[in-house]
Amino acid sequence: MKIRKINPAFTDERGSISDLFYKEQIDHVAVIKTNEGNIIRGNHYHKQTTQHIYMSRGKLRYWYKSLDPESSVDSLVIPQGHIVSTPPCEVHALEMMGASEFIVFSKGLRGGIDYESDTFREHVILTPDMLENAI
Repeated sequence: MKIRKINPAFTDERGSISDLFYKEQIDHVAVIKTNEGNIIRGNHYHKQTTQHIYMSRGKLRYWYKSLDPESSVDSLVIPQGHIVSTPPCEVHALEMMGASEFIVFSKGLRGGIDYESDTFREHVILTPDMLENAI
């Protein structure tokens, strides 16, 4: 997992331009909107796909762990204007912290008829009842 804040690449009196990616291969882009409530997304991993999540509105808590059964689950908050990158074979779950919108950029099979072809859900790391006990 890698997180980075997006800073403007160019600014003038009209506003700014921020590069989310530069010289990066992207195969699929999706916009995901989440309503208020106890919303969890993800809870899976991809064997080949790398995902980048850009928080365009709101924030989320990103839960992650390696596939090693002995590894622990960690989390961090991804605020608006940041990108978190998920490499292949990293189990991840998204705890939505209020209404939000994020854009997912994927390198690998993730869109259209391929949406579930590289998604493996047997390593669930977060459930709604776990949120009550989470740090």
